[in-house]
Amino acid sequence: MPSLRKQARDAPESGIVEVMNFAREREDLIPLWVGEGDLKTPEFIRQAANRGLEAGETFYTYQRGIPELRQALADYHSHQYGGNLTAEEFYVTGSGMQAMQIAIQCVAGEGDEVILHDPAWPNLAAAVGVMGAKAVRVPMRFSPNGWSLDVDRMFDAVTPRTTAIYLNSPCNPTGWVADRETLKAVLDKARQRGLWVIADEVYSRFVYGAEARAPSFHDVAEEGDRILYVNTFSKNWAMTGWRIGWLGAPAELGQVIENLIQYSTSGVAGFMQRAAIAALNHGDGFVEEQVARAKTGQALIREVLDDAEQVIYAPPEGAFYLFFKVMGFDNSRETAKKIVSETGVGLAPGAAFGPAGEGYLRLCFARSRNDLAQAAERLQGWLSR
Repeated sequence: MPSLRKQARDAPESGIVEVMNFAREREDLIPLWVGEGDLKTPEFIRQAANRGLEAGETFYTYQRGIPELRQALADYHSHQYGGNLTAEEFYVTGSGMQAMQIAIQCVAGEGDEVILHDPAWPNLAAAVGVMGAKAVRVPMRFSPNGWSLDVDRMFDAVTPRTTAIYLNSPCNPTGWVADRETLKAVLDKARQRGLWVIADEVYSRFVYGAEARAPSFHDVAEEGDRILYVNTFSKNWAMTGWRIGWLGAPAELGQVIENLIQYSTSGVAGFMQRAAIAALNHGDGFVEEQVARAKTGQALIREVLDDAEQVIYAPPEGAFYLFFKVMGFDNSRETAKKIVSETGVGLAPGAAFGPAGEGYLRLCFARSRNDLAQAAERLQGWLSR
């Protein structure tokens, strides 16, 4: 161990996986701890992959992604956000996590700093640390009306070593959604300081207001802006196990990004990319079904927790998590283990998402009504004790 690179040795264990490993073999488990629904990948997507397999698409292929998928990504984004995005601005990756790793490899290394809001998805800070850079956390503010981000406070944390700002909206785990004005303020300040923005917009379709999608940096960006967009097929199209995502980036970075893909995974299997094309071109109905299902699940869980006086939370505006606190239980890892031991309901500990998440628990409500009803009943019983 001492002979290993320090950043590798210090890479933190996932607090979510820690609790999962503690109770994943329990027979009556209702697993609401990971960011995953219970619907399998739709048949039309699976069939597209099967056709690719039958056609023999099992060889090395384009490092940046097959041209048809990159064009489908350009068309999808142009439809969602307007404008005229090109295939040269999209790069296919082996998961959203790899897209994030490549984004970090592009802009941060030994001695650099990346600023992020807290709570935030834990993998970002860990990936920054593995690169030898430092993740600088800026706490968000909680109120029962919603979480909020102080943009001035975020940029007060900028130092000469800062190279990038990370923003995840809709946010995992809080459900916070940045409005257009907040995104513009972040981008304006990043421009002034010559900083990159890593935009994690994985949950952009999961919003619960009148809009069909969340505000995006695409809405406020101008040509030449230093923005790297991280995304994945996992959430919208129930493809978590496929491990396929994409990175949006300026076309002039193409060779750099291709090289980084080459030296990590050497590309994504062709038959999987055929599945991704089907998801983009024919998957809007399934996404709408998923969002409606999550909206119903959120209402079901909140109805139960609203009756518990010791529970506080902010209604999520987006993503598919309820981030709540049980008063009197401050150690979220121990609380999550206690709840799963006594009820069989698997929750993620808030501490996994940063110091500002300590004391909270994250519940994924992108599940069947039956699972959520059982989980709600068990949690209600536990809270009443």
